Amino acid sequence: MKAPIKKIVRLAVVGTGGMANWHAENFGKNPACRIVAACDVDADRVKAFAKKHKIPHTFTSAEAMLAGAEFDAVTIVTPDAFHAPVALLCLKAGKHVLCEKPLALNYKDAKKMVDAAKRAGVVNMVNFSYRDWPAIQAAAKAISRGDIGEVRHVEASYLQAWLASKAWGDWRKNPAWLWRLSSGHGSKGVLGDVGVHIVDFATFPCGPLKEVFCRLRAFPKAPGDRIGEYKLDANDSAVLNVEFANGALGTIHTSRWIGGHGNRLALKIAGSKGTISIDSDLSTSSYKICNGRGLDKNEWREVACKPVSSNYQRFIAAIRSGKPGEADFARGAEVQKVLDACFVSEAKKRPVRV
Repeated sequence: MKAPIKKIVRLAVVGTGGMANWHAENFGKNPACRIVAACDVDADRVKAFAKKHKIPHTFTSAEAMLAGAEFDAVTIVTPDAFHAPVALLCLKAGKHVLCEKPLALNYKDAKKMVDAAKRAGVVNMVNFSYRDWPAIQAAAKAISRGDIGEVRHVEASYLQAWLASKAWGDWRKNPAWLWRLSSGHGSKGVLGDVGVHIVDFATFPCGPLKEVFCRLRAFPKAPGDRIGEYKLDANDSAVLNVEFANGALGTIHTSRWIGGHGNRLALKIAGSKGTISIDSDLSTSSYKICNGRGLDKNEWREVACKPVSSNYQRFIAAIRSGKPGEADFARGAEVQKVLDACFVSEAKKRPVRV
């Protein structure tokens, strides 16, 4: 690992679309870092982004940014297809890297990123943003302590409504949503976009998967399944029947068609001595548990959880301490391997070993 940076960490942002604003706002609150450069292929967009967030230097290519700006770390917020190419350039230049999920479009490219990060000896993290919720961090510790015994069964879901409603605006008129529905624009569908989150959310406290049987579906959404340049062929619903490495069974599913749930993650983990439940529509700072004396009465109690640092805070802290950050690229590649198995399973219509 590279030597820690005790001074203020100089940060560059690559990709200045909607999610990049969230990155800039979170990093902007941290006095231990300063955003010094922004990069986007759209010159007008990157200039507007830089003006909004008071960023001094702008570029329209990662190569130009690496040659023309002095910075220590980069956060990559591009469309999925560009994660690996940009990350590999920055890692070769010795920059610490936080990358949006999914880490890459496939495990092969994700593994290249893992290996490049090891060679560079830099902090490398993937932005599994729901790791920021106190509930999942505390639940993982509770399961590790044995509070519900050995894990036997898991239910996990990530539900969004934006294809069925206009709660987030009209997706038919917004490229920020349309590209997520088009494999030709680098999308791996709901599985790659948010399914990656729920796979991490379920396996973080329960351990890795051994086998997956996945069904994917892209439902009709427009005449000819096309809007302008966007062919709407990327999956918008995914259902995974899974077996964990410890033998536990589970279901993991995600869809953009669930009206009434703008952005809901739910997780229920049943063990030999009890069950833990998280429902983000109810709380992200507490979980419910049924165990001990309450188990025989089907009684649940709520457990309040201590606040945790965000990925953005942990990334800068890791750079300044010289210690690895979590979740790292190896974890991102592990989840990517599951997604690859899902696509193979759908194509072959059978279970696939992960």
